[in-house]
Amino acid sequence: MENLIIIGSSNVYLVPQINFDAQNGHCEIAGESYLEETKEFYDKLLDWLRTYMSEVQKGLVLNVKLTYFNTSTSRCLLEVFRLLKGYQLQGNSVKVTWSVDAGEEDYLNEEIEDFITNSGLMIHQVIN
Repeated sequence: MENLIIIGSSNVYLVPQINFDAQNGHCEIAGESYLEETKEFYDKLLDWLRTYMSEVQKGLVLNVKLTYFNTSTSRCLLEVFRLLKGYQLQGNSVKVTWSVDAGEEDYLNEEIEDFITNSGLMIHQVIN
């Protein structure tokens, strides 16, 4: 299985950096996410995760380091978290952390709590 690497950019739209490593199950989404075709972008991540879950069948660690994301990204992230929760319920190890810069924790804490409530997946907040 191939790794999924997408170089982030901040031109007209904000594209997050993606680094999903198939060998060790460590995945990272970082930067800012404000895309024209949000669903199509995150569908690539969901497809990769589904393939990993069916072919590799090992634990997953997802580190989220998004400092900004729009509503359509939020919906897509919820899909990711729900998929990970389903994988966890099948007995697989899943750990999710969200890195937050000091001073931004109030804003993101509410978003993270909503993701936890709506997905059932524990997301650990790490303050930098």
